Amino acid sequence: MERDVVRILAVDDVPENLAALDALLQQDGVELLTARSGVEALELLLIHDVALALLDVQMPGMDGFELAEFMRGTERTRRVPIIFLTAVATDERRKFRGYEAGAVDYLLKPLDAQILRNKVAVFIELYRQRRELAQQRDDHAAALARLRAHSDNSPLAIVEIDHRQRIIAWSKGAERMFGWRSAEVCGFGASQVQWPSPASASDFDALMKAMIADDANRETRLLRFVTAEGYTLDCECYCSALRNEAGRLISVNLQILNVTDRMRAEETQRLLVGELNHRVKNTLASVQAIAQQSLRRSTGPSDFAPTFLGRIHALANAHSLLSSATWQGARLADLIAGQTAIGAFSADRFLTSGPDVELPPEPALHLALVLHELVTNAHKYGALSQSSGTVSLNWHVADNMLEMDWIERGGPPAAAASHRGFGTALIERSLQADGGNAVATYGAEGIHWRMTLPYLATPRPGMEREQPVELAPQPETAEPAGSEMILSGQSILVVEDEPLLAMELTGIIEDGGGSIAAIASDTNSAMRCIDRTDIAAALLDGNLHGEPVGPVADALRDRGIPFIFVSGYGRENLPAGHDQAPLVGKPFDARQVLNSLANVLEGAEPESA
Repeated sequence: MERDVVRILAVDDVPENLAALDALLQQDGVELLTARSGVEALELLLIHDVALALLDVQMPGMDGFELAEFMRGTERTRRVPIIFLTAVATDERRKFRGYEAGAVDYLLKPLDAQILRNKVAVFIELYRQRRELAQQRDDHAAALARLRAHSDNSPLAIVEIDHRQRIIAWSKGAERMFGWRSAEVCGFGASQVQWPSPASASDFDALMKAMIADDANRETRLLRFVTAEGYTLDCECYCSALRNEAGRLISVNLQILNVTDRMRAEETQRLLVGELNHRVKNTLASVQAIAQQSLRRSTGPSDFAPTFLGRIHALANAHSLLSSATWQGARLADLIAGQTAIGAFSADRFLTSGPDVELPPEPALHLALVLHELVTNAHKYGALSQSSGTVSLNWHVADNMLEMDWIERGGPPAAAASHRGFGTALIERSLQADGGNAVATYGAEGIHWRMTLPYLATPRPGMEREQPVELAPQPETAEPAGSEMILSGQSILVVEDEPLLAMELTGIIEDGGGSIAAIASDTNSAMRCIDRTDIAAALLDGNLHGEPVGPVADALRDRGIPFIFVSGYGRENLPAGHDQAPLVGKPFDARQVLNSLANVLEGAEPESA
């Protein structure tokens, strides 16, 4: 390689002398540069680095002494060793002038070949060593520059501690993290600047002593440190003891990562997971209680199923309202509207009036069950069981109490039961759990429930609490008496990734007189099933194993196959461009699914169930 070649400059006005030197010094890795004058030699020195200059003293124009003085006056050639070669006998004065000009040796011609080779070999080796040392110096400087750049730009704080626990290095990252400049802490002990927090001071001291005493070479610890402004940071410390070849400690290196935000996020996550666990278990416990109580007071499966499912749907609807408000509360008007769609009665038979109030999450869930029981009982046994009966629900706020009156008129006479059923106990205990009360009065025209709940008004901006709110009329929903006829002979595609739900939907369709074209649990199988020509309609889940169902919905639309979304997602989370497709929310019931299928098969205007 060019870099490995060592060059020697030989200057002599006699060509034969230059040829003799070339032959004498020829060896691998050595190149002899020849010049016949001082000017020519200077030109070569401007281009090449040389390990040694062999200069003839007697030359026309610029002699060897003058050339040497020029070389010593230039930074580039100042340190090039010079050996003078001369055929003229000289005295001590001329030798002194040669050494004064920078010569390291003075040889007389004719030259002893072995002596010249040995002297040249020494300077070649010295040149190679100098070049190697220069390369190592450059490499070390580059490595140090990279290390310094990494240290200065790293998000880690890099700190070094000596054997007396004094801070000897404090990186830019440490300055940014802790607020102290390097000059303010270097030379001081960590405890002197009160850097470790009181809670971690003893652990930090014990760790440093163990590292210094060679009891530990690498350790990772979670410690707390104090910033210059007095804030406490949670930090992960990666500690290493740096030692020389003799095993003596150079320093303890600490690479420190600020994990304060991560620790807070993990704590918040633990709180959220705990809260979620609490809510889920409470919900499951409520479902368990509803199932047990409904089963205990049912006469058989035909009585238990609609009663249990109705109560579950009441809870699900209330959860949906709370989720849409990020679990901060639910409006009473929305809560009532969501619970009163159970009965087959016209809107003018259920009258509501009252100010706009918002309930906290737990009372909202309890009141949802209460309203469900009231509507169900009125539909089965009370005023709504007769064509002339009406129900009114009025509420107002007085003395931090929400007072509600459920009044039934025009129904069969109401009398207190000989034993209190689950519905009555649920109404009373649900309100009592929130510090309220429920009292029933029985009369010739029906029952009157007087219910109260503690209420501290916290209206949202723009909410007019005292403005009476008339609920939107609830559409009359008839039993799907004709759905069996509409689904008869119709082939339905079920796209659902949950096997149990797919089985439930299959049973609903078959009970409604339809047949199953296919069941698909993923996007690819759904797309293959859509190629069938005997699909009358489809039920489409809102998500298939984490994959979006937009392509499936698009394919159904392009083929002209009507479909219904059956999903736990809201409309905003479903594929865009399919707002006309009905949405049946989970958990679902058979009537919603069958009515929606009947609507799309008949070409009726679809509406969300």
